[in-house]
Amino acid sequence: MDLKYPIGTFEHIGDISLEQREAWIRDITELPSLMRQAVQGLTEEQLRIPYREGGWTIRQVVHHVADSHMNSYIRFKLALTEDNPTIRPYHEDRWAELPDTELEPIETSLQLLDSLHRRWVRLLAVMTDEQFARTFYHPGSQETMRLDMTVGSYSWHGRHHLAHITMLKERLNGF
Repeated sequence: MDLKYPIGTFEHIGDISLEQREAWIRDITELPSLMRQAVQGLTEEQLRIPYREGGWTIRQVVHHVADSHMNSYIRFKLALTEDNPTIRPYHEDRWAELPDTELEPIETSLQLLDSLHRRWVRLLAVMTDEQFARTFYHPGSQETMRLDMTVGSYSWHGRHHLAHITMLKERLNGF
């Protein structure tokens, strides 16, 4: 199994059906509780273990998911209120090295994910097809991104990092 991409990379070709979009929104809805379950019982020492050689620690992963999903939520709001806005990329690797990532308990980011996802899912639940078709421009990848595809990307993103945590936890427990 590829420890860097345990569930593979995000791929979707073609139109996005209502059923697919609803499944992705369910993933986003469920992520906070699944993340909390995944880290339950881990010690402070275990939170400092990288999920793979050269990878982030579990603590960094939890804080990264909160940081990343905050950025995505803001991008949604920008795309819904502006015409194809250019979003601001950020250096996620540098964010993961900042002192708050090392010093702040993961509970802070778990609570943030609870609140953030509640707001995000509330927004996603009432968006129209026309709103899901709205776009933003990502200068880092030089791509124009539709919001419906972005829902899929963040469904994958949460499951991707959740798999990092659960795989390490299984290795620690000797499964």
